[in-house]
Amino acid sequence: MNAQTLAVDGGSPVRTAPWPQRRLFGEEEKQAAIELFDRSIASGEAFGYNGPEEEAYGAEFAAYLGGGHADAVNSGTTAVYVALRALELEPFSEIIVPPITDPGGVMPVPLMGCIPVPADTAPGSYNTDAARIAARLTPRTRAILVAHIAGIPCDMDPILDLARARNLPVVEDCAQAHGAVYRGRKVGTLGDIAAFSTMFGKHHATGGQGGVVFTRDAARYQKVRWMSDRGKPFGLPPGSGNAVAALNLNSDELACAIGRVQLRKLPGILARRRRFAADLARACQALQTVRVVEAPPDCENACWFLFFRLDAARLRVDKATFVAAVKAEGIPCEATYLHTPALADWCRQHRVFGDSGFPWTDPQYGGDPQAVYELPNALAADATHFRMGIHENCGAAEVADIAAAFAKVERAYRA
Repeated sequence: MNAQTLAVDGGSPVRTAPWPQRRLFGEEEKQAAIELFDRSIASGEAFGYNGPEEEAYGAEFAAYLGGGHADAVNSGTTAVYVALRALELEPFSEIIVPPITDPGGVMPVPLMGCIPVPADTAPGSYNTDAARIAARLTPRTRAILVAHIAGIPCDMDPILDLARARNLPVVEDCAQAHGAVYRGRKVGTLGDIAAFSTMFGKHHATGGQGGVVFTRDAARYQKVRWMSDRGKPFGLPPGSGNAVAALNLNSDELACAIGRVQLRKLPGILARRRRFAADLARACQALQTVRVVEAPPDCENACWFLFFRLDAARLRVDKATFVAAVKAEGIPCEATYLHTPALADWCRQHRVFGDSGFPWTDPQYGGDPQAVYELPNALAADATHFRMGIHENCGAAEVADIAAAFAKVERAYRA
């Protein structure tokens, strides 16, 4: 075997060293937790929620986004649910949902008694756009939910123009896009309300799980607080009863103490991820078949993970074979990111509330309960792209190894 023999064919892999650990949590988070416990022990009172750490984290999170109101909750899925409930939509409303996202980004819709309607992606993208949303609007549409996948912002201005023309609120799912920038504005500040995930795998975390709901509208923030804490009469006169029926979806003091430390680290985390992505894009310029997908003009990618565009027409193998060969060279990557929750069995078969089919099959819903929403652009995009998980501790050695592995596999499989 010579040095050009692919590892998948028995050759030596480009990389044998283990991938670097992310090491998201450090002594600073540990110390914040210890200080919280020390205060609890000294006072004799258990720490809970809605205390000084949560208040400070919400204020600091809102300040990071340029001002507004932020409520910490217990997961990213919860954040989407609370954001949608704060719109006070009527049951059987249709909500435009992202074509590709985590299942938790769509499941809140039918759990609210509403109908998820997926818009297709923009051509060549994993994000939707205004044209694809417009194609799915009906007289029953009451809100638009968009997700900024992998940290790449959607083209928001046309979406916002469409929404304003139809008087539709826009919810941004920013779970994968902490700190992403669209034309000088951070995502999450563009629509009417936004949801963030702060689970352990995201850009900054509040522990194992967590989320944040953000809005600049004080009246809407009041409703966010109602929806995240059993309808407690936040902002109402003393003696008021619960404002609405809602669940207890709170975060807590320990999570927010961790989140405050993490939030201070976020700018550095983003800078290192962006630097890595830019270095890798430059290193791939000499390749003939692989390109890093970068942010659109006037935007900044948050680089939660990276997409690569593969020109398989210039290869004598398909994408799956190419990616399998790259993985064998010691580079972690995946051939697909086709997460289409609105086309999943649970959604198509209406398995939400037992066998009732609710809300789709309820006579009060005026749409077609058997409607199937095809996503040809999403399928086409996924057919020509693959993905790689990265983090802020990836550096020059990883750039060199990734580029070398791509080049080695490309040489072996060029048509």
